[in-house]
Amino acid sequence: MIMERRTSQTSYDSPTREPKVLSIECLRGSSKADEWTGDMLQTGDIVEELRIGIKAKSQIRFNSPFKGGKSGVQKILQEAFKKKETSITVRVRRGSNELAELQACIVPNDSSSGKKHFVLRSIDDPNYVVGFLDRTELECFELQASRSSRMVNELTRTKLQDGYVSYPWEKRMQEMLSVPNSSNFLSILLLPKASDRVASRYNDLEDTLARANAWINAGQASGVPIVFMNIQTESLLTKISGETASSTVNAGSLSDLSNLANASLYGFEDYHGVDIGVVRAVRLWYAPVGGELSIEIKLKDEDSKLGFAISRTEEGFIFISSVINQGNVPATRSGLSSLYKLATDTCRLLVVSRVSNQKVLPWMVSSTGAIRCYDTVSLSQKLSLHRHTRVPILLHVFLWDRTLVNSSGGSNRFKGLSPSVLPPLSSEVQQARYLKETHALPLPPEASDSTDITGELSQSRLERDTAGESSFRFHDFSLSSNWV
Repeated sequence: MIMERRTSQTSYDSPTREPKVLSIECLRGSSKADEWTGDMLQTGDIVEELRIGIKAKSQIRFNSPFKGGKSGVQKILQEAFKKKETSITVRVRRGSNELAELQACIVPNDSSSGKKHFVLRSIDDPNYVVGFLDRTELECFELQASRSSRMVNELTRTKLQDGYVSYPWEKRMQEMLSVPNSSNFLSILLLPKASDRVASRYNDLEDTLARANAWINAGQASGVPIVFMNIQTESLLTKISGETASSTVNAGSLSDLSNLANASLYGFEDYHGVDIGVVRAVRLWYAPVGGELSIEIKLKDEDSKLGFAISRTEEGFIFISSVINQGNVPATRSGLSSLYKLATDTCRLLVVSRVSNQKVLPWMVSSTGAIRCYDTVSLSQKLSLHRHTRVPILLHVFLWDRTLVNSSGGSNRFKGLSPSVLPPLSSEVQQARYLKETHALPLPPEASDSTDITGELSQSRLERDTAGESSFRFHDFSLSSNWV
């Protein structure tokens, strides 16, 4: 049974004023802006009928005119919401004879004033929300006639919304990286060089950039298969005082900004009167020419040596300097000897980038000019411990040719590291690679017999590298390589 309630026009109409009608006010648009089409309700539409309920036979109808206007309809919606009758159908009139309907649900909407009122949310598109407003019929017709201009205004006012969404970082870092929780991005940070012993003055930014340029050029010339990717400055905060504070460029006003263009250290005073220094370091990003390749070295009980030696370039890169050409050593069984031969044939160094997934690349240049990198003696000791404990060794090396991953014959000893991370090499980089082919590198010394190897090992115990010390100052190795 359909119950129909018709309300009389009392205080809603005034004899001295133009009578008002209940109209639609679009509060939030649909996801596809369908509120501007004829099928959806639009601002200015005149409400003719409200039907509350799901089943047609039990629906309660309220027809225009509505007693109390907006306030009266709010009471109707509140009562229906309390009875959990939230399904509603709204029929509106547009113009003289055009009709439209909306199926929606009644939801509360807290206003900024703290007073709760109820609005209608579309069932087809939950983003579309409408409310009610008292207007004269003339105002409604004017709004309906201004639809085109209001669409243009809405287009101008509409802003793109942003927000935060959750992301499974731990899962992605395990699944999407060749080395879990470790990036393939490689860089080195160069601090500005101190121009005096007390480190109160520093060379300018151009000097730091020049040293970064020289470092990567020298590495490429020595056979390290890397290419330049990007360079940037990084600002590091530090506390300064005394002569250092007085010698730095002051950044206290906009007029001082021109003096900061090439300064590697500038200062300012905080609210507590403490002199703060900003050091402009340079970070150089680079990448291996052919990506990284992982090599697993499996060990046997009868292995007495690994069969290869490691050394370090002046730029701080660890590389395989020699191998033993014997069929029963781990270096030969794993394919490391074959890869080393390919490297020497093309005048490249077989650079070790990771040991057991830990990066062993140089990562910083101090203000004294010393390069922070890994100690070859401690690395040799770690590799020897692998041999003693028979724990397999996982090495990653730089490749100079991406086709080497595919030419490994499908052997499970080799596994490439995301070559797709590297963009295609530009013509300038390819030309630089061909120029580097002309650099002839001296062949590393080969081991003559076990006596020579033993002599080198005994000598390495007398002198060690001090790369792990906080001074970042190194003593030169007297040995060309460390055998393991």
